[in-house]
Amino acid sequence: MNFTEADSKAINTIRVLAADIVFKGNSGHPGAPMGCAPLAHLLFSRYMNYNPKNPKWANRDRFVLSNGHACALQYILLHLTGYPTTMEDLKQFRQLNSKTPGHPESHITTGIEVTTGPLGQGFANAVGLAIAEAHMAATFNKPGFEIFNNYTFMIAGDGCLQEGVASEAASLAGHLKLGKLVAFYDDNHISIDGDTQVSFTEDVAKRFEAYGWHVIIVKDGNHDLEAIARAIEEAKKVTDKPSLIKVFTTIGFGSLNQGTEKVHGSPLKADDIVQLKKAFGFNPEEHFVVPKTTYDLYHAKAEKGAKVNHEWDALLEKYTGAHPELAAQLKRRLAKKLPEGWAKELPRFTPADKATATRKLSEAVLNKIADILPELIVGSADLTGSNLTRWKNAVDFQPNDSGIGNYAGRYIRYGVREHGMSATMNGIDAYGGLIPAGATFLNFISYASGAVRLSALTGHRIIYIMTHDSIGLGEDGPTHQPIETMATIRATPNLIDFRPADGNETSGAYLYAIESKNRPSVLALTRQDLPQLEGTSIEKTLKGGYVLQEVQGADVTLVATGSEVSLIVDAAKLLKEQGIKARIVSMPSTKLFDEQSHDYRASVLIDGVPSVSVEALATFGWDRYAHESIGIDTFGSSGPYKDVYKYFGLVPDVIAGKVQKVVAFYKKEGSVPSLVRKYFH
Repeated sequence: MNFTEADSKAINTIRVLAADIVFKGNSGHPGAPMGCAPLAHLLFSRYMNYNPKNPKWANRDRFVLSNGHACALQYILLHLTGYPTTMEDLKQFRQLNSKTPGHPESHITTGIEVTTGPLGQGFANAVGLAIAEAHMAATFNKPGFEIFNNYTFMIAGDGCLQEGVASEAASLAGHLKLGKLVAFYDDNHISIDGDTQVSFTEDVAKRFEAYGWHVIIVKDGNHDLEAIARAIEEAKKVTDKPSLIKVFTTIGFGSLNQGTEKVHGSPLKADDIVQLKKAFGFNPEEHFVVPKTTYDLYHAKAEKGAKVNHEWDALLEKYTGAHPELAAQLKRRLAKKLPEGWAKELPRFTPADKATATRKLSEAVLNKIADILPELIVGSADLTGSNLTRWKNAVDFQPNDSGIGNYAGRYIRYGVREHGMSATMNGIDAYGGLIPAGATFLNFISYASGAVRLSALTGHRIIYIMTHDSIGLGEDGPTHQPIETMATIRATPNLIDFRPADGNETSGAYLYAIESKNRPSVLALTRQDLPQLEGTSIEKTLKGGYVLQEVQGADVTLVATGSEVSLIVDAAKLLKEQGIKARIVSMPSTKLFDEQSHDYRASVLIDGVPSVSVEALATFGWDRYAHESIGIDTFGSSGPYKDVYKYFGLVPDVIAGKVQKVVAFYKKEGSVPSLVRKYFH
């Protein structure tokens, strides 16, 4: 491959711009962009297919900067190639409400595929993007119509490869033989603490070979463009393994402090930038300068990408004629539209139906909707038999030569990798055309919280199916019994909490989770059987909280979620025998309830009546909805679940006794503070 002075100038332009951007922002990481500028340049100028005029083209190659600290690099590349990132945006790096935030955010900057920053997340996101490509290709490609064949390219650093989430995802990718995934390991031997010899001396290449990856080593990533190019071409030819290209680079290449941690997380000094520009042939008095030859080089590549995009559009039109049903489904899914009438398949229940665990009711929903929602791709972190997430005719997503599934399969065996599963699902959703759902025990969503937080921050439609939601799982004891977990979920912005009380509320939770295009949802489901309650409905669930049973002249409002709703129904009967009238409120989603109008919330939590919450979890946060709370503010205990509930006083007679004291207290006080006014939005 022929490289010219234009390539060298473009690479040095990236390096100089990185120094200028971080210096102007007075914050950031100039070193990594300067070090891996050559490999990034080759990707964007020679190998990747993209179209800045159509950033969401479905078959574009994906690029993930797993090391989100090097975001200046990504913003520079977007600007050079013609995405709507202006030079003024680069000058506003890390400023308030800018299009170039402190780490790549896909919902802010056009051209960013996934939101990265916390190390290792982008690595797992890239695995998700590659899974999505393999599945979409297996689903829609037909002879003569290769609709999906894009590559996912990713740059990761030493820090990314130290994070456990990257290891989880890398292991999964190797098992799945994701041949369209190409990762660059920017090995510069530096982390914030200094040389990696202080903490990271493993043989990464051997580790990835053990994972089942194809590994290539480039010894000089600072200058040897030919070697980098050969490595990319070799990686693209290996179709039965993901590829790791280990590239030795010098962090902060050209800086007076190159090769040290001093260029990792701080701007270069002014005199350093002067000498850098002189060394690379730039005027040190000028800032944010891009030579015309550099713009021309990248714009020419973008024009080629646009041509490939137009050819793909034409192919899709021919495909529409040859395979009209598949084409219609594809276009619908890419537009995030759901099939007409799909929600009619959601099961509905009456009190005559038998008591059933909500995890089992979730399984019933999946069996009803899986065929009508082909975009639904579900999996579990090694707990399929407990989470009940695999529907009857599901096919496993596995390599085509595995004999245990194929890439068209829609059930993913994530293995014991809760964090990797969740970060991978973020990548699957980012690809488009799919709705990912993943499962484990509710307690172990805490293992995945870094990825769950990014689901919420970015607005990914992820369905977290979390079973064994309380002390109701019983004998496994406090290590498995979630106490504080729902409080964390409820505190996370844009993350929707669901703890359904019965079948109707479970169906309602799925209705919201699937129709909500830009929010993740957590469905907390029971192991133990629950009765189908009078007054629940799919539609009421969407309000987050609603009056399940109303009484005139109420003395108290009882509020509960999930398995405790049936407990307060029984407690209300005991209170009635004592002459105390109790209203009953089911609160399947506190987040959705908060989003209702003031008048609606005031009709549920009425003034002048004390409210008591009951939940077999921590009481933290319930002061927004209750004057007094009955729950568990210690860790759980081992034993049969009925014994554990009794031990913690979560049985109707004990609840009724505590409520009596609350009613007596407020009668003595003579007034009851308004709850809704207290948290008026």
